[in-house]
Amino acid sequence: MADLKYYDVILKPVVTEKSMNAMAEKKVVFYVHPEATKNQIKEAVEKMFEGAKVEKVNTMNLDGKNRRRGMTYGKTAKRKKAIVKLTADSKDIEIFQGL
Repeated sequence: MADLKYYDVILKPVVTEKSMNAMAEKKVVFYVHPEATKNQIKEAVEKMFEGAKVEKVNTMNLDGKNRRRGMTYGKTAKRKKAIVKLTADSKDIEIFQGL
């Protein structure tokens, strides 16, 4: 297990049509460090975004996709995605306000 600080856990937000529609249910989607646990993700969201309270965290591991360049085959990097559900009395996360 890597020694992860809270600012190393969240890599970037996922901005897709499906993740934007989930915001109506107070769910926010992030790409996170592949070795991060649910407790670490919860702690990172609450520390990085003032007033955010996490109710629950769902994670999924995404395998790399097969890619080909000429006769050479390879795979893209693995990723981990976290769907964070905020509590009803939690403040919204500012990153997504202008989208």
